[in-house]
Amino acid sequence: MATMKALVYNGNQGFALEERHIPQISFPTDAIVRLAKTTICGTDLHILHGDVPSVEPGRILGHEGLGTVETVGSAVNTFKPGDRVIISCITACSTCYYCRRSMPSHCVSGGWLLGHRIDGTQAEFVRIPHADFSLHKMPVGVDESSLVMISDILPTALECGAIGGKVQPGSSVAIIGAGPIGLSAVITSQLYSPSMIIVINRDKNRLQVAKQLGATHIVEFGPDAVQKVLDITGGRGADTVIEAAGVPATFELCQEIVAVGGTIANVGVHGSKVDLHLEKLWDKNIVITSRLVDTVTSPTLIELLASGRLIAKSLATHTFKFADMEQAYSSFASAAANKAIKMIIDFE
Repeated sequence: MATMKALVYNGNQGFALEERHIPQISFPTDAIVRLAKTTICGTDLHILHGDVPSVEPGRILGHEGLGTVETVGSAVNTFKPGDRVIISCITACSTCYYCRRSMPSHCVSGGWLLGHRIDGTQAEFVRIPHADFSLHKMPVGVDESSLVMISDILPTALECGAIGGKVQPGSSVAIIGAGPIGLSAVITSQLYSPSMIIVINRDKNRLQVAKQLGATHIVEFGPDAVQKVLDITGGRGADTVIEAAGVPATFELCQEIVAVGGTIANVGVHGSKVDLHLEKLWDKNIVITSRLVDTVTSPTLIELLASGRLIAKSLATHTFKFADMEQAYSSFASAAANKAIKMIIDFE
């Protein structure tokens, strides 16, 4: 069988570029996609840190990317060889109980499969189950580095952050964490016309990027962050607080700055326990949401990128060839030092 290069997770040994067999059609609903671009997600780093024990050693990592359809199964109707497609991080059968409830993240034969339960997109080829509902045709003439963001971070920020957080016209939004998801939340929250977007982060460079993307206020994470947010919001706190970092300290901060009647939207992947202070929150009429991305907004986001209504190009700060994946991971792991947001991995 023909082989390809792939980035393989090896448990405690980290990861390595290895030679693997090119995947084949396993089910009639499958498609094989030749990758043109992929990227590295913070979730991939969580896997390497041991925070996602369901990922077994030997797994090809990655759940984002775009490329060209190579072959399709006999039951694939929407795509054909040669089509340029965006790969969704969520695999959806479209017919199960959860898919019918618009929760394909919990699809009984899909969900987050790529780079998790099955081999992912950090390889020259990838098998996509349920291809008709897990791929999107690429619009012509749109920056491809922006389109990679459709795989995960833009729908995650929109669905788990802005929509989950109930951002409304005239409301106040605080986003804790200015990594790729937090910055995407800055972009997507603006679709709902909030009166202010406050971004809180340790990294001064990322705070400046947040400002450039549309944040109205920036706050450096520290002991006085709570008071600064209260001062900005007239003492009320933020109507929507989006947690986009995934560490106990940031969830603590969420609870300190949420307004009466507000919503805390958890987006971060938490690898350790956090405390919920109901003794302080029980009478504040707040809502806490937590969810996986379902990618049901991806078609809308593609239209917004194609029309120019949404600009995401600045999220792609670094480009590496696939042969340099180890260097790309190293740069992403030291994102603050390298002023890195999203790493584009180029196969072409």
